[in-house]
Amino acid sequence: MAQTLKINGREHQVDVDDDTPLLWVLRDVLGMTGTKYGCGMALCGACTVHMNGNAVRSCVMPVSAVVGAEITTIEAVGETPTGKRIQEAWLAHEVVQCGYCQSGQIMSASALLASNANPSDSDIDGAMAGNICRCGTYVRVREAIKIAAKAEGVA
Repeated sequence: MAQTLKINGREHQVDVDDDTPLLWVLRDVLGMTGTKYGCGMALCGACTVHMNGNAVRSCVMPVSAVVGAEITTIEAVGETPTGKRIQEAWLAHEVVQCGYCQSGQIMSASALLASNANPSDSDIDGAMAGNICRCGTYVRVREAIKIAAKAEGVA
């Protein structure tokens, strides 16, 4: 079924079944491969995107549920002030090791800072709990989020 999706500020026409996961529309139909497939069950966070500013798992989000919503992917999150600060902090604090989970991590972190400019360790841990990193960069992720919050001058 033909649907119009608003992704990264642009409208895209897609012709897919209503129950097709957003992840596969992004990757296979639109060629936006920054959002990663991890588990397919919304448990690992690799597929995280923003829907109306909230972090959601695109692997279980049917495309019919995002019609009319603003979707932001890793390809465009750096164009937002919060996303840009997160990406800069990620680089400054050398968070990335293998990098596979990082797009999902960045999307979750930028959603957190967009809603909570001065998160506590507990806030960070709660927001990031659904993002799994096999390399174990959790301490660096937390520090990078703190750096990004301070960059705004609020922490």
